This record gives sequence, C-alpha cells and structure tokens, in this order.
Amino acid sequence: MVTNLQNSVWLLGAGEGGHGLTPVGLFAYAFLVIAIIFGILTASKNGLNPRYFTNRWTQRTEQLYLFLENMALGIIGPHGKRYMPILFTFWLVIFISNLFALFMPSAPTADLSFNLGMALIAIGYVQYEGMRANGVGKHWTHFAGPKLPIALIPITMMIFVIEIISEAMKNLSLSLRLFGNIDGGHLAAESLNSLGKHIIPVGGMELSIPFGAFLLPIKLLTVVVQALIFTLLFSVYLSLVTHHDDHGDEHATAAAH
Repeated sequence: MVTNLQNSVWLLGAGEGGHGLTPVGLFAYAFLVIAIIFGILTASKNGLNPRYFTNRWTQRTEQLYLFLENMALGIIGPHGKRYMPILFTFWLVIFISNLFALFMPSAPTADLSFNLGMALIAIGYVQYEGMRANGVGKHWTHFAGPKLPIALIPITMMIFVIEIISEAMKNLSLSLRLFGNIDGGHLAAESLNSLGKHIIPVGGMELSIPFGAFLLPIKLLTVVVQALIFTLLFSVYLSLVTHHDDHGDEHATAAAH
C-alpha cells in the first residue's frame, strides 16, 4: 500500500522516464486526447440555449473561442474568422496533450513525431491558403524576392532557395519548440525526483520525496503558453500569405450592405 501511494505521488511529480512513446502508446494517447475533446464539446453543446449559456463548460468554451477569435482578427485580419475551426482544433489538441505531461509518464506532445505531424499540417495548410489567395504562380514566385535584372538571375535563384529552406524550417521550429518544452519538463522533473530517492527512513522503509512536483505550477504555465505560441505563430504565417484577402472581404461586405 505504501509502495502504491509512493508511486502515485511520484507520478504526480511528473513521472520518471517515458519520454519516448511506442507507436501503440502514441496512438493510445492520441485516442484519449480525441475522446477528451469530444467529451468537452459534447458537454459544451448540452449547455447551449437560445438566450444564454446554462453550462459552465459551455461558458468556458465560449471564452476560449472568443479569445482565439480576437487573436485571429488582430493578427490575420477581418478574414481571420474563416480559420477558427483549425485554430480551435490545434489549441485543444495541443493544450489537452500538454496536460497529460503534468500527470502522466509521457504525453503526445513529448513525442517529436506527433509535433512534426502537426507542424506539417499547419505549414502545408499555410501554403494551400497562400496559393488560394494569391494564385499558384504568384505564391511561389514571391519566394524569389523583388524582381531583379536578368544579369542578377543567380541572386534571384539563391534568394529563392534560401526562402524555401526558411519556409521548410518552420516545421522544425514549431515541432522542436513544443517538443523541447514538454519533454524538457519531464527531464527536469525526473532529475529533481532522483535527488529525493530513498532519503526518508520510516519503519525500516525508505520513502522518497518527489521534488519534481514543485515544478507543477511552472509546467502548468508551459502547458498554456505552448498552445498559445503554436496557434499564434500559425496565425502569423497565415497573415503573411493571405493579407490580400482583406480587400475581398471589404468588397463582399460592401456588396452585402
């Protein structure tokens, strides 16, 4: 019984080991994340009312939606509302996945392949929106920089290659930042936990102090900040390739009036 209690407290201290997930473990964690998201959305939907929200989950979901909507409108522009479904999805997946890192030995976002998959989806979607907003040719030629004389074609080609590499590096930036912060939290907690191993003799037994539990407030802040940073950078990338859409939205609004 004492051993089970000690293991439970140790788990609360952010779990020793378990940084790398097997494919089966990753799918299991991903399934739990999806199940929790559907549970939250179901609870939120049950609180909908034509006049006001009667459910605390509905009220919380509304506040999160309004927060992300204000961020999208402020960064992307008036057409930012159309990206709310994917922004809301990214936020929920990352935030709930990060929460696993607080109480589980590992988490989906502590696995680099999971984060890289999300980054590829985000950057691929940015390229799609850029081509849709500006045309395929114009979207890809803007990577070549300003139009230069024919004699400077080598410089234009060099700029194009550098910009393409920079665009591809966004995948690593998004994935490594999230992976480093979440998995780094596990490593830090594990290191602190190792300091408290078997230092309290009680009735012939040696108990441990999970010093890693003291990192929980900082890790909770990291959970929120990393979800915010991913969605914020995704919004910035969308704004860079779709800023011309603002004029189209203004014309559509004027025509509607």
